Parts: sequence; structure tokens; C-alpha cells
Amino acid sequence: MKNYSIAKSRRLRSTPYTSRIEKQGVTAYTVYNHMLLPAAFGSIEDSYHHLKKDVQVWDVAAERQVEISGKDSAKLVQLMTCRDLSKSKIGRCYYCPIIDDNGNLINDPVILKLAENKWWISIADSDVIFFAKGLATGKKFDVKIFEPNVDIIAIQGPKSFSLMEKIFGKKITELKFFGFDYFDFKGTKHLIARSGWSKQGGFEVYVENTKSGQDLYDHFFEIGLEFNVKPGCPNLIERIESGLLSYGNDFDNHDNPFECGFEKYVNLESDIVFLGKEKLKKIKSEGIKRKLMGVQIETKEISLTGSVNIMNIDGNLIGDLRSACYSPHFKKVIGIAMIKEPFCKSSETGKLEIEGKSLALKVCELPFI
Repeated sequence: MKNYSIAKSRRLRSTPYTSRIEKQGVTAYTVYNHMLLPAAFGSIEDSYHHLKKDVQVWDVAAERQVEISGKDSAKLVQLMTCRDLSKSKIGRCYYCPIIDDNGNLINDPVILKLAENKWWISIADSDVIFFAKGLATGKKFDVKIFEPNVDIIAIQGPKSFSLMEKIFGKKITELKFFGFDYFDFKGTKHLIARSGWSKQGGFEVYVENTKSGQDLYDHFFEIGLEFNVKPGCPNLIERIESGLLSYGNDFDNHDNPFECGFEKYVNLESDIVFLGKEKLKKIKSEGIKRKLMGVQIETKEISLTGSVNIMNIDGNLIGDLRSACYSPHFKKVIGIAMIKEPFCKSSETGKLEIEGKSLALKVCELPFI
């Protein structure tokens, strides 16, 4: 498949690190929250192997924040998500599906509780800010909603802990998963969370001071040679093997949390008030009619730019393939698919037609690894 360049503009924003990653050899971009998000630095497979054994620094400034503060901020944040945040604590991150009045997914952000009346919603790729503003206006909530100037740097990989300790001291390695605190870099405090969009371990630095963030970005490479640090980005192979779902790719506003495997984040028994609660109760009572599953496909390469129908041996439609890549671990293509009942169980077989070829596949559980 031929690649085409992306025309930059004010509408498609660069990041404070764009000039740096271009000097470091970024070879592909995607668009995420109306911003440039690096998608490759040469071979995705080479980057996959490096991520799993060393450490990478990612420009993920496209992971934007929606800040909600004010007297009714907790009410608004809770109204948006089916996860019970009534006992949430300052200094913690919470993975929270955001849903609409039909119980379908709007986004799947990580929500940071900065203070009792101040929250950051660290969003996936959809315009949550307008959803929040509409709800706040309709409910006449006393809140302030805006996008703060926060540009995240992610440090991912097994050696990320050693690299971060070298800069910030041993205290940073004591952060619990999805915990955050403030750490000093040359006189500037940065909010750092133990989080990131890989299963290899790491941290995210929520940069509010652009100059300090750029200096920190450079510093990672200046002192990280002993850890074989390299620039990187969210890796398609690693995220599919790990079952990390992508809003807009694996699921969207046509899907509900139960179909996507988010049951543990849906709190229907508590007294919390959120959109779509009654709809989700009905869905749970009736049972889902389809579910996101893994698939293993008997081929060594695939080019996927949209959903592809999956048929069974009788020629009946049983689902659609939504994301896929070649896995060096399994030596075949693996993917994430929405599979209909009663076919969404391990060992179910099927086939798909792509680029004139008929490919056999087997359904399996997520994550793959």
C-alpha cells in the first residue's frame, strides 16, 4: 500500500517535540485528536522487539486532556462514566469508559483526580470536550471545562524504570500502577504517572511547561545510552498482542461496554448517576449478542484500512475484523474482531476475503499474550 504525506496546518497541530522526532527519523504519522501522532520509526517489527527489551521515549502529546473543575465537577465526571468514582482518590488514575444515553461508548480515557474539584480526562481519539460542555450546559452544572496545555511524553519498556530512576531518584520507582505524583526536573515540577499504552511497563510525563518538557525530552537521550534508549511510538504489534483496545479502530459509538469486555468498569448496583444506566441494565439482563475477540489468521501479512467481514464455513456472516497485524511471536497475523453469538468462543473457525484471497482464521480469547 502506497504511503502519502500529511499536510500540516493549524487545524492539524504539531507537538512541542515534532521537530525532535523528525530529526530522529520518524517515518509515518497518524492523526489523533486533531494532532500529529508518530506511527513509525522505520520497521514496526524492529521497534516491537526493542520496546519489549529496552526503553523508548514517545511523543504522545496527541493524548489530550479535558480539564473539568468547579463545584459540580465530580457530578459531571460521574455522569459521563459507568465506573463508580464515588470513592476515587487524589493522586490516582482511573480507566473509565465514557458512554452516551444509549449505553454506547464515546471514549475510553484515563481519568486523573487532581483535587476534590479538579479532574483531567486523558482522552482517546474523540471530541470529549464538546460532549462534556453539552452535558454541563444542559444540567446547568457549575463547572469550568477547557483543554489545558499539556503535552505528554511516555517512557515505555522494561528499562524505563532504570532510566526514570537515574533522573528522578528511587522514589519514582515506588509509584504504584496508575498512581501519580509530582517530580522535579531542574526546578520545574512535572506530574508523572506510572502508566502508558503498552504492557511493557513505564511512565507518562504530563508536561505543562513546554520549555522544561523539551529539555527533559532531550535529557532522556543524553543520559539513556546505557539503556539503549530510542525514540518510539505506540506499537501496533505490541498493543494487539497485549489486547490494548483502540477507540475508533476496535470499537466506537456503535458498541457498548459489555461487548468490549469492560464489565468490571460498569457499576450498575451502586447509587451513582450516569448516562445510559438503564440501557446498560437492560443489555446485561438480556445478554450481549456479540463480543470483541481475538483471531488468528493463516497468513504472514495483511493490509487493513477498514473492517472486513468474517464468514463461517456455511457462508454466514459471523463478525468483522477491526484491527490486525503480523505477530513475530505467533508467526502469523493476529487481529481483534467483533464476533456474533454464538460464534464468539475459542476454537470457532471462519474465513475472510481480503485483496482477492480467502484466508482461514480461528477465534481466540484476548489478550493473546
